[in-house]
Amino acid sequence: MENKKEGVFMFKDLVYGCRSFRRFYEDQRIGKETLMDLVDLARMTASTANSQALKYRIVYEKEECEQLFPCISWAGALPDWPGPKEGERPSGYIVICCDLSLGKNKQWDDGITAQTMMLGAAEKGFGGCLIGSFNRSKAAEILGIDPEKYSLDLLLALGKPKEKVVVVPIKEDGDVRYYRDENQVHYVPKRALEDVLLLPHSH
Repeated sequence: MENKKEGVFMFKDLVYGCRSFRRFYEDQRIGKETLMDLVDLARMTASTANSQALKYRIVYEKEECEQLFPCISWAGALPDWPGPKEGERPSGYIVICCDLSLGKNKQWDDGITAQTMMLGAAEKGFGGCLIGSFNRSKAAEILGIDPEKYSLDLLLALGKPKEKVVVVPIKEDGDVRYYRDENQVHYVPKRALEDVLLLPHSH
């Protein structure tokens, strides 16, 4: 993200640099105020029927982070990797929940708010990973969330990134799975612009 205009990150560079990171400098903590700033961004995003049904549980205390970590399943495309080791784990989390008294099945809202918070984290020099595969009942118990009142929809694992993520073209065989090399550089195949545009037939 080197291209700047009057000291401000260009939005395209911010989006390009906002990748999924799974290893962090765990000792560089992401604080309560930073997490609250990210939730404030989420609060201002679009909401289906303006229901504003989503609520957010921030996690930043070291002990609570350690309790939540075992609930998470990491990197399904890397079956031989058990997840970040001690010292490389997230230093903060945001759990996106839906207040069931205000609505349910707010997947669109989940996605909008999650990406907005991830972009906000990237702007602040942090990074993270959006995680849908986690033990919701255990996480709810640890975090004191009543599962009858709130659904736990998405979990944002956040911290100071400790890995390099490189975007590469999709292979000829169409394989979209991410992978790592011997130096633990993480590669993410992405479709080309022309492959995602639906253009009208030429006459």
